[in-house]
Amino acid sequence: MEKKPNDVPKPNPRNTISLEIAKNWAKRWRQKESSYNRYHDCRAFNIPKKDLIEVLSEDHVESVRAYIGVEKLENECGDIYFQEKLMIVGVNKCGVDILSSSDGLTLDAESGNIYDFSSPCPNLCDPNSPLNGNN
Repeated sequence: MEKKPNDVPKPNPRNTISLEIAKNWAKRWRQKESSYNRYHDCRAFNIPKKDLIEVLSEDHVESVRAYIGVEKLENECGDIYFQEKLMIVGVNKCGVDILSSSDGLTLDAESGNIYDFSSPCPNLCDPNSPLNGNN
């Protein structure tokens, strides 16, 4: 079983993460992005339909915005590795993320959520897709 140093209890049973974790992942991506793709092979993300329906069902959502992040993980042997993340938030008709935070660390009660329900490719890939680079 993998230990996840950044894991905290989710605020509800849906596939959401805290603002603090989202900010950490996004910052890590921005810090690593310049050389990250040279050493890692993330090509795409698989997003389940039910999860898109969940974010689109939030109040006032007209579209969604995806932010890229990197989660730092540790396996049972203590080895550190990184996994790409696609964090999705609802966006209103004015193009503004439906997120609010009074303290910059946690989402306010009336805020939308930050969803983390994607799986990176590799490992969840379509090997026959012309977009996967194998054809």
